[in-house]
Amino acid sequence: MTRLKAWWVVLLVTLACVTVLVSAETTPTTISNDDDQEQGGVEKNLDSAEIINNESDSANKEAEEEKDGETTADEEKEPKKPLTPNEVRANELFDAAMAILNQTKQDEKHAYTLLQSAAELGHTEALQKVAWARLLGKHLKQNISHAVEIFESLAMRGNADAQMGLGFMYATGIGKNSSQAKALVHYTFGALGGSQWAQMALAYRYWSGISVASNCETALTYYRKVSRTVADEVSLTRNRVVQRVRLLDEVDSPGSLSTPLDDDLIQYYQFLAEKGDVQAQVGLGQLHYQGGRGVEQDHQRALNYFVQAAEAGNANAMAFLGKMYLEGSSVVKQSNETALKYFKRAADQNNAVGQSGLGLMYLHGCGVPQDYKLALKYFTSAAEQGWVDGQLQLGNMYFSGMGVRRDYKMAIKYFNLASQSGHVLAFYNLALMQASGTGMVRSCHTSVELFKNVAERGKWGEMLMEAHSAYWDSRHTQALVTYMLLAELGYEVAQSNAAFLLDRHETELFKREESLARALMYWGRAASQGYAVARVKLGDYHYYGYGTSVDYETAAAHYRLASEQQHNAQAMFNLGYMHEQGLGLKQDMHLAKRFYDMAAEASADAQVPVALALAKLALLFTFKYFEDFKWTQLSKGSIEEFLGPDWDIYLMAVLSVIIAMLILFRRPPPPLAM
Repeated sequence: MTRLKAWWVVLLVTLACVTVLVSAETTPTTISNDDDQEQGGVEKNLDSAEIINNESDSANKEAEEEKDGETTADEEKEPKKPLTPNEVRANELFDAAMAILNQTKQDEKHAYTLLQSAAELGHTEALQKVAWARLLGKHLKQNISHAVEIFESLAMRGNADAQMGLGFMYATGIGKNSSQAKALVHYTFGALGGSQWAQMALAYRYWSGISVASNCETALTYYRKVSRTVADEVSLTRNRVVQRVRLLDEVDSPGSLSTPLDDDLIQYYQFLAEKGDVQAQVGLGQLHYQGGRGVEQDHQRALNYFVQAAEAGNANAMAFLGKMYLEGSSVVKQSNETALKYFKRAADQNNAVGQSGLGLMYLHGCGVPQDYKLALKYFTSAAEQGWVDGQLQLGNMYFSGMGVRRDYKMAIKYFNLASQSGHVLAFYNLALMQASGTGMVRSCHTSVELFKNVAERGKWGEMLMEAHSAYWDSRHTQALVTYMLLAELGYEVAQSNAAFLLDRHETELFKREESLARALMYWGRAASQGYAVARVKLGDYHYYGYGTSVDYETAAAHYRLASEQQHNAQAMFNLGYMHEQGLGLKQDMHLAKRFYDMAAEASADAQVPVALALAKLALLFTFKYFEDFKWTQLSKGSIEEFLGPDWDIYLMAVLSVIIAMLILFRRPPPPLAM
């Protein structure tokens, strides 16, 4: 009891400190005629999403040099202790491992072998990565108790990511007894220490009101911090592709656009590319350049495909070669001259990607004299053809007044257009404008949603596909723990996938009843983020008593929400059935028919079940007619007494057979053989 009281004291003190620290950051910005301070913050992050410009970063370099100078002065006052041979070796091993992991084509098994060796020598960051690998079962054999030991040891040293790890374990009950209060404490310490995962977890909790009072401004503060880092990373690399594949949708609708490409299909495109098909070469080049749809990022292969297509005169391939040379990588050395050559060749063919690339070079003066008017011209041409980078850069120019009169409405227009194509920086810029009320009415709710979208585009979003691959490789426990981690960070897809895995009980991590109760929780979180199927699942769980007691009224309430807010056909059908049977709702045949009709209108897939339900309903009306007028002995008893409690199931089966026979007999006869 004393220990529990102590934990509550720690929790209250921590939350008080957080409130004081956050209150200074969450004060709404007042917009005056000269919003220089906020505009400066926005402009700093409105740089190109795809250019590495050495000249434009000179101010940052000077600041870094000053900082280095101060550090050097401090070191002179307090000289560092020389590293021990073990520390030197640990650093070498860690650096070698990170060099492998930072390549586009990675040998992760070898990298984690090096990280293990570095961890054994006491390297803090290596220990941190090994702990997560042990917890998730990624690259190393899952060992939750070992992960707990490492996290607790690192947390004692003040490691923020270790605090995040312990918070996750307390939140989910993996390796620790579940305690939302302790999870909140560890998340708070991790967030204050700079852990981006802890900041996301805490932001999501304040946004959704999970174990804390809902607070939009606090959520805004934490999401803004994470988003700033993500935006900076995108500014130095490129727009990150995050695939959100729902396992339930994939099982129900295989072959949808969100699912990974089939290996046979990829091999077919490779065959076409080898035979000289230019479109196949460009398509494969883009897939390997960006990664996604189950294809790993591989710049060497992308370069090969683009070169082949460019030699055949394809403008898109030329433009993407220009992008690769402008950015530079381990595959190609950065070259403004080569990039300019390819961009010009593509732009001469009115290619939007090439025009946007030329605009970037003139905007930043890369290999050409800086010329805002020419940049504006090329960006406008690219934007008019729907190219997302052209739209983003036009928004930047109108916001900052570069080469054009400053116009926030035009900036918002182009940022909105770029956001429709999913560009991270477009979402980020709109979030900043919403948060400060620049060019629009301030909205904390909208800015949090936008910042959350940006934060979820961080490099950790790649774990969604790692979990997806683990599931289809039958590594279900690894998939579940990874989805549960991402669910804590607020990913709706991860929440629905974790619920899906727990619902099917495809892992022995939890007992069956506990799995259903946890699935109910994750369906609830996914439903609160607008996933209609999750809302229907909540209704199903309360209807059948999965993970909770049977509650027809609550089930009906969830079905009604899914019907009214998301026009879900399944929810409408279920409401019709509940009105028909009088389960949780007033028995009303007319309302039942109305909901059945609505379901048929909402989805073509519902038409056959609705036809059967309406036929059954017509039969019910007939029986009701006989009962009311007492024409036969049948009226003396109810239908259940006459046909049994499962009469409706038998009736549906008979009707299904009748419909199948009608379809069979209505088929046209085969043509006569000549």
